[in-house]
Amino acid sequence: MRTCRPDVKGEAQVEIPRGESTDAGHRDGLARSSVETPVMGVERRGQVIPSDLDGQPNSGRSRQGQAKPFTIPKALVYQAYKRVRANKGSAGVDHQSLEDFDGDLSNNLYKLWNRLSSGSYHPPPVLRVEIEKADGATRRLGIPTVADRIAQMVVKLLIEPELEQHFHPDSYGYRPGKSAHDALNQTQARCWKKAWVLDMDIQGFFDNIDHNLLMKAVDRHVTEDWQKLYIRRWLSAPVQLADGSVEERDRGTPQGGVISPLLANLFLHYVFDRWVEKRWGGIQFERYADDIVCHCSSEREAQALKSVLEARFTACGLTLHPRKTKIVYCKSEYNRRDYPEIAFDFLGHTFRPRLIRNRLGQKKVYFTAAISQSAAKEIRKQINEWPWKWWRQKELGQFARFCQSRLRGWMQYYSLFGRSYIRNVLFHFDLRLSRWALGKYRKLRGLLQAARRVNGLRRRRPDLFAHWAGSRAMVG
Repeated sequence: MRTCRPDVKGEAQVEIPRGESTDAGHRDGLARSSVETPVMGVERRGQVIPSDLDGQPNSGRSRQGQAKPFTIPKALVYQAYKRVRANKGSAGVDHQSLEDFDGDLSNNLYKLWNRLSSGSYHPPPVLRVEIEKADGATRRLGIPTVADRIAQMVVKLLIEPELEQHFHPDSYGYRPGKSAHDALNQTQARCWKKAWVLDMDIQGFFDNIDHNLLMKAVDRHVTEDWQKLYIRRWLSAPVQLADGSVEERDRGTPQGGVISPLLANLFLHYVFDRWVEKRWGGIQFERYADDIVCHCSSEREAQALKSVLEARFTACGLTLHPRKTKIVYCKSEYNRRDYPEIAFDFLGHTFRPRLIRNRLGQKKVYFTAAISQSAAKEIRKQINEWPWKWWRQKELGQFARFCQSRLRGWMQYYSLFGRSYIRNVLFHFDLRLSRWALGKYRKLRGLLQAARRVNGLRRRRPDLFAHWAGSRAMVG
């Protein structure tokens, strides 16, 4: 993605000094308020209340009766702040963390509300951060500043209910009331009914969204001019690279922004969801952001659909990933044809034929899912990166909570289709815990003795870590 979003680091000071003029004449020709001083009063119960300074001379606040170009409730800004605070996240180009923002919360929220309401708010650059993916490639993220995340949340809270009424029921990514588990369950159920799958991945999706096409969709559903104004500004906000240089962009929406997933869903709603439903009736699919699985009745239908969709995405400025897009045969006890592709990955799971004992005690081949190799590799990598050497100076109880929350999260997500596969992966944690014990307790002679000590703890406290409950010891 030529443009960026989630976590960015940079040096640009983008905040407007208090003394700087905000008169009309800036870009977009909108009037700006003059001075932005204190304070949005915040009641303890979480309600935003007017300050006593409102309307007073030299207070920096609008006088009572002086209308703003845009009507934005202060309470909405505070609600957006609480959502952003709950989501956590790192600092943007201004290096201001959530804790720093909280240090002058009332003033910061008032300043943001004042600029949003006057039309003078301009998003700072987005900090680009590149993270390595499980397949060795890199994903470019863009991190907005804390204030910008709050501003985006204000607009998202207002437009999301309207957009949700129109989104397709088989779109699952970043939507309230829907989850990855919902998509996975639906995928497995349909793989048992139809033997062919077209597995698609859009290459560099977030970086290549056409702004003009996206704004056509926005204009169709968003009626407030100020909301459309700020969406345009967020789309065109530059990216700040790690070396401090700034890169302009004319395509894409930063992956990592608060409003980006909603805009991405809106874009694909028209590019794919509605289009394929109208042009290719009867096709069932699951879409989670830019990962798409289509179910077909025959290989011929899957090939024809792939050809049509390649042309459709190209016409909309997107490209299907040549390696990750493929036709798969759902081979099982009931679908016994030979075919070169009999597995695909979706949402961290690999769907493929597996020999499973059914409820009658019979072993049969079913086309089902379990944690993928790339996801398992990433989990082991994260466990290895935990500060095991530093923990040698501590007792297990002092760092167990850190491990518990992460192990519980992995177990809850990857045990959807059975606990044995993810338990085998988390066996790696037990090995690292044994090495920790060996390094901490000098009386332990060798890794085998350390592992036996860990196994003894597992028998006494099977509830200590999520993958221990009901599992067997790793050594005798």
